[in-house]
Amino acid sequence: MMEILTSLFKSASKIVFIFITLLFLTTCDKDDPSLNIFTINQDIEFGAQLQEEIENNPTDFPLLDESEYSLAYTHIERIRDAILQSDDLKYSTRFDWEIRIINNDTVLNAFAAPGGFMCFYTGLIKFLDNEAQLAGVMAHEIAHADRRHSTDRLTKAYGLELLVGILLGNQPGKIAEIAAGLAKGLANLSFSRENEYEADEYAVTYLYDTDYDPRGIAGFFEKLGNHSRVPEFLSTHPSPENRLEKIYEKWETLGSIEGEKYIERYQDFKNSLPGINGN
Repeated sequence: MMEILTSLFKSASKIVFIFITLLFLTTCDKDDPSLNIFTINQDIEFGAQLQEEIENNPTDFPLLDESEYSLAYTHIERIRDAILQSDDLKYSTRFDWEIRIINNDTVLNAFAAPGGFMCFYTGLIKFLDNEAQLAGVMAHEIAHADRRHSTDRLTKAYGLELLVGILLGNQPGKIAEIAAGLAKGLANLSFSRENEYEADEYAVTYLYDTDYDPRGIAGFFEKLGNHSRVPEFLSTHPSPENRLEKIYEKWETLGSIEGEKYIERYQDFKNSLPGINGN
């Protein structure tokens, strides 16, 4: 009888523990109310594994050598560092925010992994007209990482069963399995409409703390309107028309201050890439 009571007590204790943990996860951060079972350290681990996968796969990801194209990296890192000065980021110093340039002019793409690792294709960089536009795209990708949208989506994709198993210690290898899948591109989760709108708003917010025009992400969408190529990272996103209105609303809410576009400086950046001016 005592063994039965003890077992029932342990089961009840686990259920209470799970309930309290779920309650804590959904209420501990009023600024980010989404449910996310992964820790900040696991975000960083996911990003590190993805970075390793990319750096060891030059066929699919022909990265520009940082030494040979040091000027190009100086340009793109300057943009990144300006955005990271915003006091609206939560993990500006916790994440490493490593950045790589992928040498592929046929691809209009950019992405940020959990933990802040980012990649930008030369096709996207050459497509844009000024530094504020790229800063807007970069701020959008930084927002996805800083707001932890990738691991939010993983939590939703794997569901409560995974959460309970992890909390009870019944699936000790599951985190490593998910991380490996993410690194290999097997967990290619599209962001929700809400994630995209939030990343757009934070792109405006981050740039408002810099000398860039905060409407840089809007300039990017406006340029897309005159172009037939749709970037891969926008293929499943809300339409640019719907997002432009919200971007301008956010900009007006913040005070409608205009910033710099840095057209000539951005041309210097593009000139430092291969395939331009004989490089």
